[in-house]
Amino acid sequence: MNKEKMQAIRVRKYGPASVLEVTRVARPQPAADEVLVKVITSSATTADAMMRTGKPWFGRIFLGLRKPKSPIPGTGFAGYVVETGSQVRNFRIGDWVLGETTLGFGANAEYLCLKAKGVLLPLPETLGFSEAATFCDGHLTSYNYLKRIARVKPGDQVLINGASGSLGTAAVQIARHLGAEVTGVCSGKNAGLVKSLGARRVLDYTKEDFTRGDNRYDLIFDTLGKRSFTECKRVLKKQGTYYSPVLKFSLLAQMLFTRFFSSKKAVFAATGLLSEDQLRMLLAEVLELQQAGKLRTVIDRQYPLARLSEAHQYIDSGHKKGNIIIINSEDFTSISTQKQLGT
Repeated sequence: MNKEKMQAIRVRKYGPASVLEVTRVARPQPAADEVLVKVITSSATTADAMMRTGKPWFGRIFLGLRKPKSPIPGTGFAGYVVETGSQVRNFRIGDWVLGETTLGFGANAEYLCLKAKGVLLPLPETLGFSEAATFCDGHLTSYNYLKRIARVKPGDQVLINGASGSLGTAAVQIARHLGAEVTGVCSGKNAGLVKSLGARRVLDYTKEDFTRGDNRYDLIFDTLGKRSFTECKRVLKKQGTYYSPVLKFSLLAQMLFTRFFSSKKAVFAATGLLSEDQLRMLLAEVLELQQAGKLRTVIDRQYPLARLSEAHQYIDSGHKKGNIIIINSEDFTSISTQKQLGT
């Protein structure tokens, strides 16, 4: 039995940020087809905060009815392999990696185990740990919606609501890369940032309601789920589609209705429920964009692992822009330097 301990964050029940407890638990041991990763950085996301609360309620079908099935939160991470199972051939000890634990969670800890053929890829030499931990949230989700599901094409009129968040900052860049004319919606103080990422127009939601404007869009991507399909359909073109990654019963009902009775559609899709092969392929494509200089990561704040609760409080405030990074390792600086030097 493994008696080595590690620091981790545990969630014993659904609730506010205060339910996130710093604890020490047994360090996991890899199965034959798994690798053990020393986690250098992980992410804290709006989706993580929603899962922490267990809302919407029907999401607990996947998460756990009375409390989280997986007590350690977090999905996106970056680090290096410290141990491999007997059947693993595609990774070696010391390999720098980034990945996604999907519904297994567990990234907000010093170590985690996951399948070597799961959502795990080599970390490019030019990509730092802080950026890498975010790729499976904003970048991957936005890419899945805009490229794979919506099939955005040159000339499309695309509106991104929540354009300064983790999904939004990625979505603006990806939609622009795909040739769309992008309108971003955010607060006035973040307008410059969203403009710099490629938005042709930026609307300040505190001064202008895009659902009452004169412009019409082929696609509305509501990254925050703040505006409903019902509110948005007026400014959709005849064959336009409203997309949101935020799970709501009303959106599921609208999906069903519009599928049969409306030329304007409402769409929700859970990126995390795609197969590991699909997610790994999409992640590889996103990394290609980043390596080609077409996608940059916006980082708002960084917190040590023991202060994850503070990070969630900040997310709950609704003022986050870009991504929140969690530093899982006390050796973050020295390990980052080693990676930069190639040692």
